[in-house]
Amino acid sequence: MQQKSEFTPEEHNRRGIALLEAGHGHEAFEHLSRAYLIDPQNARFRSSYALALALVRGQFLGAVELARAAVRQEFYNPDLYQNLARIYLAFDFKADAIRFLRRALMVDPENAAVHRRLAELGIRRRPPIRFLPRGHALNRLLGRVQARMLGRAAWALSRVQGA
Repeated sequence: MQQKSEFTPEEHNRRGIALLEAGHGHEAFEHLSRAYLIDPQNARFRSSYALALALVRGQFLGAVELARAAVRQEFYNPDLYQNLARIYLAFDFKADAIRFLRRALMVDPENAAVHRRLAELGIRRRPPIRFLPRGHALNRLLGRVQARMLGRAAWALSRVQGA
C-alpha cells in the first residue's frame, strides 16, 4: 500500500531547496525528486531536481540534460539559468557557468543574486592588447595600470557622491 504524500509538489520543492542550501543533500534530494516525480512537466521542479542530481548524486550529464530542458521550457526564468550555472560550476566548468549567468541577466538585468554570483566568480576583463596572450608581460603591466586607474576613479566617484 502506497502512502499518500503530505506535501504538495510546491512544498516539496521549497523544502528541498532550503535543505540543499543548508547542506542536507540527501534529504533535499528526496524532496526535490518527489516534487519532480509528482509534476515532471514543471520546469522549476525539473531544474531543482537536476541541481540536486548534480550536487548530491554527482550525475553531470543527466543533470545538464534536465536543466537545459527546463531552460528551454521557461527561457524567461532567470532562476533556471542560475541552477544550470550552479551545475556547471559544481563540475568546474566556469566558462559555461558564466555564460548561463549572463543569459540570466539578459532575462532579468536587475537580478541581484545573479550579479552577486558573477562577482563571486571574479570575472576577468579582456586583456588590454587582445592579440597578445593574457600572460604576456605587456598585457600584465597594462592590466595593472588599468586596474589602478579604475580603482582610483571608483574611489573619486564615491567621494563625490558621499559629499
